[in-house]
Amino acid sequence: MQRPTRGRLFAVPARKARPHDIHPTELDPHRCGPGGASALLALVSCSNDGNGNGPATTSAPRVESSAGPAAARIVIENFAFSPADLRVGPGTKITGVNRDSDPHTVTATGDRTFGTGRIAGDTNATFTAPSASGSYSYMCTIHPNMKGTLTVG
Repeated sequence: MQRPTRGRLFAVPARKARPHDIHPTELDPHRCGPGGASALLALVSCSNDGNGNGPATTSAPRVESSAGPAAARIVIENFAFSPADLRVGPGTKITGVNRDSDPHTVTATGDRTFGTGRIAGDTNATFTAPSASGSYSYMCTIHPNMKGTLTVG
């Protein structure tokens, strides 16, 4: 009996199937039928590294060591800082992510201990948290109603 190949998700190869054996046009979820996408996902997640010797291994995400400061971010969106109150360690690199189309700043009030300078719309800028522990108020110098607090400690 001949195996039909038309109308199937993919032809059954003589060797073990690998994710790259499936052509992208064959991944149409409307052609898979109920459960087809789940089966395809299971096939892809259980695939090996291409050498046929078992499942692929992935390394754990790299975590900043205690020897160096971690990274943090302040997102600027709809003329507001998020989070408005951020706690970090001394010397932490902080990225200001401006998702608005208008420019903004993240600038310490008073002695201006830190600041990003002008961040154009849809761009980022990075600054380093002070090395001294404490609570630092910050604002957008272009839009003074935008305020937040950076706590270092």
